[in-house]
Amino acid sequence: MNGIIQTTKYKTVFLFAGAVLLAACMALSVVLGYTNTSWKTVLEAFTHFNGSNEHLIIRNARLPRAVIGAAVGISLALAGVMLQAITRNPIASTDIFGLNAGAGFFIVIAVSFFNISSLQQFTWLAFAGAAVSALAVYILGSAGRSGLTPVKMTLAGAVIAAMFASLTQGMLVANEKALEEVLFWLAGSIQGRKLEWLYPVLPYLLLAWAGSMLMFRQLNIFLLGEDVAKSLGQHTLLFKLLAGVLIVFLAGGSVAVAGPISFVGIVVPHIARYLVGNDHRWVIPYAALLGGILLIAADVSARFIIMPEEVPVGVMTALIGTPFFIHIARKGNFK
Repeated sequence: MNGIIQTTKYKTVFLFAGAVLLAACMALSVVLGYTNTSWKTVLEAFTHFNGSNEHLIIRNARLPRAVIGAAVGISLALAGVMLQAITRNPIASTDIFGLNAGAGFFIVIAVSFFNISSLQQFTWLAFAGAAVSALAVYILGSAGRSGLTPVKMTLAGAVIAAMFASLTQGMLVANEKALEEVLFWLAGSIQGRKLEWLYPVLPYLLLAWAGSMLMFRQLNIFLLGEDVAKSLGQHTLLFKLLAGVLIVFLAGGSVAVAGPISFVGIVVPHIARYLVGNDHRWVIPYAALLGGILLIAADVSARFIIMPEEVPVGVMTALIGTPFFIHIARKGNFK
């Protein structure tokens, strides 16, 4: 499919429109919520701060929430784009392949047995968990005579995700204190997150964003097939290794900040490809913007469903993504 946006001019215009829409969603995230605020109040919170409850909520809760939501949405979407490209699997994502579950499992171990609460340590634990999951999926998916195939990768990812999820639940059942500390986080949420949670992982996320943008040519070549890519001079093993490192940074960093959030990495790449085709020069920036928009829109919606309580954003993305996942899986578009 060539996509519904045909020319470079229109793609550029719509890309700019997407950036404006992302900024608008972030602004709405700062304004809307249980505590009633207005655009005027938001402006005064940054220009004439008076220490009122509304100003404190805007500056210390809603603004960090909007920034973190955008960062996590961008990261999960880019991870999904790269996973789907290198595995040629239309349902590949960090949650389906168990990377989110592995990162979460390592953090729960740290909280349950070592009383670790350092954000910097959480970051490295999340990276390690995501890397272990990715390696395990690759080894299991490569086993057998047929070698690495999309179906085997998906099955291996489901096994690894289920294993880490079961181990996580088992540890939490045995440790009620840890359960109280991480239960809401495990559902996937950006509520109550502060910018201090984002700072330790931000350098790695920025590096992974830049690396993803620069790999569009390699991704386009790899889509032709690994044998074709090799014949064109691509070092496929090195390419997959670099892509894997970037995906681990994206997945681990997202989980460290917001917990395991599902389906963003499945839904967004397909929407981006529907709009602009398979050229990753456009798919990657479109997916980044759409990922931020989707996660922030889901988070804003989650504030109003059961007010005054909030639904974790991970639940909202699952409600959005599950029908889409079923649709993609039924199409059976595996190469």
